[in-house]
Amino acid sequence: MEKSELVSLDIQNGIGTIYLNRGNKRNALNYEMWVKITELINVCNESKDVIIIILRSLDNKAFSAGADISEFKEIRYNANDAYKYNKVTHEAEKAIMSSSKPTIALVQGFCVGGGCEIALACDFRFSDSEGKFGITPAKLGLVYNLPGTKNLVDIVGPSKAKDILYTGRLIKAEEAYRIGLIDHIFERDKIVYETYQYAEMIKENAQFSVRGAKFVINKVLEGEIEDTDEISQLVLDSFETEDYKEGVNAFQEKRKPNFQYV
Repeated sequence: MEKSELVSLDIQNGIGTIYLNRGNKRNALNYEMWVKITELINVCNESKDVIIIILRSLDNKAFSAGADISEFKEIRYNANDAYKYNKVTHEAEKAIMSSSKPTIALVQGFCVGGGCEIALACDFRFSDSEGKFGITPAKLGLVYNLPGTKNLVDIVGPSKAKDILYTGRLIKAEEAYRIGLIDHIFERDKIVYETYQYAEMIKENAQFSVRGAKFVINKVLEGEIEDTDEISQLVLDSFETEDYKEGVNAFQEKRKPNFQYV
């Protein structure tokens, strides 16, 4: 991992950690960082050494304060420029959402705007007790995109989504947890340990099952209400894996399973 890079990847023990490293700007996301996030998510997807992905800041001051507004006059000041910029942000969001591997946003401090968009694209959002959340297009005269809005509505419901988007206010961790925006709150000195322990718990399970569950849940969120041929085949394929045999044998032998599929 090159710690001089604005976004970098570190792979250890099956966990791919994507670090945001622009601490002097509270990890404000510039164009280059959006592109790099997509690139590194794809690296994780293709790597057999990565079982689960964690996105976090290299320091503990802010997950991300949002998009870097200082560059908007140069590359996002009219509709034509915005189209190109928005395309890379959507690609990053889509890459996270469509990753077959579980994703966790480890949030310390501010998680606002584009930072919150990234966190919402993850499967889970864990925050420290100082976490502050907000989505603020109304402060800039912008309209939030549909994928990001859908993620927000799916997670907190339409009324709370309207509250967050209409007011642009910042929400403290306690309220974010209460409305379902985040999944856990940990003390600042515990969040890193607890997040990686949770990742280890997921790692212990059969990854064909974990990734299959993610695939089916995403189909539910896309509106599917009945098994498709693809889902039916996925269910049947699980019975043919070595991990299924290992799981059954381990249960009968009263031991912990040793799953191999990655």
